[in-house]
Amino acid sequence: MNWLKNAWYVAGFKSELDGGAVVARRLLNTAVVMLRHSDGRVAALEDVCPHRLLPLSAGTRVGDELQCGYHGIRIAVDGACTLAPGQVHIPKQACVRKFALEERHGLLWIWLGDAPANSDLIPNIHWNESDDWACSRGYHHVDADFRLAVDNLMDLGHESWVHLRTIGQEDEEAIPSYPVKVTVHGDGAVRAHREMPNIDAPPFFAMVLDHQGRINRWQTAVSSSPSICMTDFGVYPVGTSADNAYRSHVLHMLTPETENTTHYFWSVARNRRLDDEALTESVRQAIVHTFDEDAVVLSLQQKQVQEYGGPVPRVALKVDEAPIRARRMLDALIKREEQEPGFIYQPALMIEDTTPELSM
Repeated sequence: MNWLKNAWYVAGFKSELDGGAVVARRLLNTAVVMLRHSDGRVAALEDVCPHRLLPLSAGTRVGDELQCGYHGIRIAVDGACTLAPGQVHIPKQACVRKFALEERHGLLWIWLGDAPANSDLIPNIHWNESDDWACSRGYHHVDADFRLAVDNLMDLGHESWVHLRTIGQEDEEAIPSYPVKVTVHGDGAVRAHREMPNIDAPPFFAMVLDHQGRINRWQTAVSSSPSICMTDFGVYPVGTSADNAYRSHVLHMLTPETENTTHYFWSVARNRRLDDEALTESVRQAIVHTFDEDAVVLSLQQKQVQEYGGPVPRVALKVDEAPIRARRMLDALIKREEQEPGFIYQPALMIEDTTPELSM
């Protein structure tokens, strides 16, 4: 499968490397092992011993080096072999590929392409680590092609059927009943904006607002190639100002594991009740339930795609405009990368924090 290679992908949360932890993960079908050096640097290496191919992660960490569990070869964080037990000479070929790994916005970002990594191109999703936002974070492993997950996140019309217990509306207020405005931004960003005035508060929104009456709601689904999405939503009681809305940026960091599986790192950043730890945990639990529901649907869909073949959707509906545009833009970027030496996609800011212009 062709992926956009010269791009930054989320490899994990930076906290995963605390305490000397060694984290092994397959990313874009490449086995990677990550660790933090004693001086604070983070490092990512191909997870394979150059001797007999045992995963380095199956061995042990010795100081700032990884020791293979088969013959004791040691590999430093720069990928060089420092010890070959039983001999003084270390073969030049005894080395491991190193990948650029950066910490930003509370996340680990990896560059798996051949072009030189430019840290200025790390997507700006600062909401995950900001004093102005409170975050509930988590991870799901999804048994589906990451593009199906992007489709899911750009088509929020499924909420009334998949997420009725959490964020969805009843049939008479189903999301597809409200018009969507789809816009394209630059070479790789798509936004799909909906406004839902004077509706009953779904369970999740009633909880975060601590309000049982009717609400106004907006939500904008954003896709930034190759695989980061955001659900920006605002909810506020009818009769109050949108400027005081409970607003959330739900960050979906989708990194392909293989052609048919995806690492789904997520963070729900909110702008209200920042010190309410009980709310942070309640949001986390609610989102776990919500994304559990998505994971079931995506897994079933992946099995059907593998059985029946061909692209999806088979029949396009109005709700498919944003997902189709996002796929086409990614395909175009991949093609440019293949045909134009030196081409590197530059992602734009996903969304502004100002209250959108609403017609409600």
